[in-house]
Amino acid sequence: MEDVNELLGSLGFQPIGEHNGIIKRVKGIISNAKPNPQKLFAAEGIWLASMCERFGTHIESVIVCSEYVRTPEVAELIRKLSARTRERFSVSAKTYEKISEKDRPDGVMALAALPVRDIADFVPPEKSVILVIDGVEIPGNAGTMLRMADGAGADAVFFCNRKVRMTHPKLIKASQGAVLTVPVFEFESVSDCRGWLRDHGFTVYLADTRAERFYHDEPFGKNTALIVGSERYGISREWYDGAYSMIAIPMLGRCDSLNVGVAATVLTYEACIKNKLKS
Repeated sequence: MEDVNELLGSLGFQPIGEHNGIIKRVKGIISNAKPNPQKLFAAEGIWLASMCERFGTHIESVIVCSEYVRTPEVAELIRKLSARTRERFSVSAKTYEKISEKDRPDGVMALAALPVRDIADFVPPEKSVILVIDGVEIPGNAGTMLRMADGAGADAVFFCNRKVRMTHPKLIKASQGAVLTVPVFEFESVSDCRGWLRDHGFTVYLADTRAERFYHDEPFGKNTALIVGSERYGISREWYDGAYSMIAIPMLGRCDSLNVGVAATVLTYEACIKNKLKS
């Protein structure tokens, strides 16, 4: 493998220390300690940084620690990321460990920005399935649902009453890159979200254990919006003020409900299979 320090020198990497403003910026983004209007997140490691490169994610800067670069694969990734930004920095192992969240770092980190999408440009296809996440508070749950939405083939994910930080490391990790690929839109209020769904011909289904109809008995086959609520409080009261149907997942054991991510998975796959795989 080629000498990593020579590679970094040829690519114009600037050596910086732990007190440099860039390191402080990364720490602030990871901890959510400072405003982050650009919605930047730390894409650390081969897998996530490669996802950013693959999907054309905006790269603000690249930080590399040569002491942790062990394979030609990482060296090639550094080349690709470097071509996407003018902000290239090299740090010592001691400095890198200040910002790394990995036990065995790969030595490469990109400050990347979440995709910016405008709901005005979103045209839902026929028989769309949209998952609406209302008030979910745990980043891992939100990320898991984004990953699931990608796997199920959902057309978009809407957030209402958002309580999680979209750039939270646990959300980014749990999404397995889906936060970069799934069309995600945020609504300031339930009223705004419900209005958009109404104007685009969506039938609203509330996941509610009190429902008399089970999800598998619903034929779907039309523009479908599935609403799931927060871990503690469930779906916001405002959703019950408009037109809706309630569907439930049968609980055959002693527990009375499922984790919101699990429930969303059951409902979303059912709707997507019936809307997209069945004629």
